Amino acid sequence: MNEPRFKRVLLKVSGEGLCSPGKSGIDGRQLKSLADELKLVVDLGVQVCVVVGGGNIVRGSAIAKEGPIEETTGHYMGMLATVINALAVQDTLESLGVQTRVQSALPVQNVCENFIRRRAMRHMEKGRVVIFAGGTGNPFVTTDTGAALRAAEVRAEVLLKATKVDGVYSSDPATDPTATRIESLTYNEVIDKRLAVMDLAAVDLCQRSKIPIVVLDLRRTGNMRDVVLGKGVGTLIHG
Repeated sequence: MNEPRFKRVLLKVSGEGLCSPGKSGIDGRQLKSLADELKLVVDLGVQVCVVVGGGNIVRGSAIAKEGPIEETTGHYMGMLATVINALAVQDTLESLGVQTRVQSALPVQNVCENFIRRRAMRHMEKGRVVIFAGGTGNPFVTTDTGAALRAAEVRAEVLLKATKVDGVYSSDPATDPTATRIESLTYNEVIDKRLAVMDLAAVDLCQRSKIPIVVLDLRRTGNMRDVVLGKGVGTLIHG
């Protein structure tokens, strides 16, 4: 077996990654697929943490537009949705024999731990997958930025950004058959060109923390494991 290139990784997966395409809620098949991919990496002896979004249940900025809910309230609702998703990921992973802990930036003490950086790192050192929920605990901050923040805090060696395609393309591959995958980009290229990879604040934070980002399609079996093994999957964003 190849030696993993990364020893500690953070996976950012959107809420949409837990439901069927074009649907909402939680799809058990998508949830099981995600858990299977995570287990492949855990079985390599790699320390893993996950940041989940909540858009499959509530997207704060969107619900506020429908009124009469204030946007601030909508964002808090979205953060609570990430707790629901984190618990779903937790139970699915544990059904596969993977030990987990959920930590939330919003205190929900009856169902998960509060986020404590040193405790999270200790859990990973013991082989537990730590699932971060509640965003940063603050409204008007995306879960992308929350993922970059957690990656910096727990000293992750790479941030894996799960998307619907296997990397960043020269144009939209859904509409342009000539679109080609870009293997490597710099942080500055993503920021200067306003590429829709992640929230730009997240990219900036990764740049300052020297954490590479890999954009990949998590629904392709073995992709996450291949990235961890350094097999050149997806698009690498680095200095």
